[in-house]
Amino acid sequence: MAASDVTLPAVGFVRLADVLKIVPVGKTAWYQGVKEGRFPAPVKLSKRASGYRVEDIRALIDTLSAGKGA
Repeated sequence: MAASDVTLPAVGFVRLADVLKIVPVGKTAWYQGVKEGRFPAPVKLSKRASGYRVEDIRALIDTLSAGKGA
C-alpha cells in the first residue's frame, strides 16, 4: 500500500502500523526516534494498546516536508 493510499483522520489516534505506512522508516528506527525525541511518543489507549495523536503525526509530516528533518 502506498503512502497516498493512507489517509489520516481529522482528529484522534492512529496505530503504529498506519504511521509507518506514511513515514518510511522501520519499527526499530521509529522507536529509536521516539527515544531520541525526533518522533512523537505514543499515548496509552488501554492496558495493551497505544496510539499516536493525529495532530502530532501531521506536525511531523509538515516538519519532514519542509526539509527540517525529524
